[in-house]
Amino acid sequence: MGKVILGTTMSLDGFINDRNGDVSRLYPDLDALRKTEVLQESIRTTGAAVMGRRAYDMAQGDLTDYEYQVPIFVLTHRVPHKVAKGQNDRLTITYVTDGIESAIKQAKAAAGDRNVTVIGGANTAQQCIQAGLVDELHIELMPVLLGGGLRFFEHLATVQIELERTRVIESLGVTHIEFRVVK
Repeated sequence: MGKVILGTTMSLDGFINDRNGDVSRLYPDLDALRKTEVLQESIRTTGAAVMGRRAYDMAQGDLTDYEYQVPIFVLTHRVPHKVAKGQNDRLTITYVTDGIESAIKQAKAAAGDRNVTVIGGANTAQQCIQAGLVDELHIELMPVLLGGGLRFFEHLATVQIELERTRVIESLGVTHIEFRVVK
């Protein structure tokens, strides 16, 4: 069975967007990012994805060019009225309204022996961590200081997590760090 991998890109001061919700300084060249070996490896090993509603909304319901062509489980309190664009025989969208545990369970079933990648959104990430559902953290550190915004690891004060660093990669000026969650 595959692993549940939680990944994000953040500034050196721990923010995943700035005070206005903008992520452009964290993703200055999306085309170059898509070609990196780190992302290509993630695409090859991912069998399903769990996505928070905010990350889904950033795509404005259009996943036509989305790099992960796998079943996607969108964690949400309300199902969108508009059908997502880009669905095909590999990329399907399932809206999950009954919690993170259900989203991960459904994604694991769809992924088979491949990994489940949890994409974007501090709230979704925090729920995964608090529920003990994460096997690995993959963090991309961008060499920028945003000085404010949304912190990825906020609201985890009651959770004790031990991590083991397993890999560090420098690519396109970004530091990619992988950790195994010690259980």
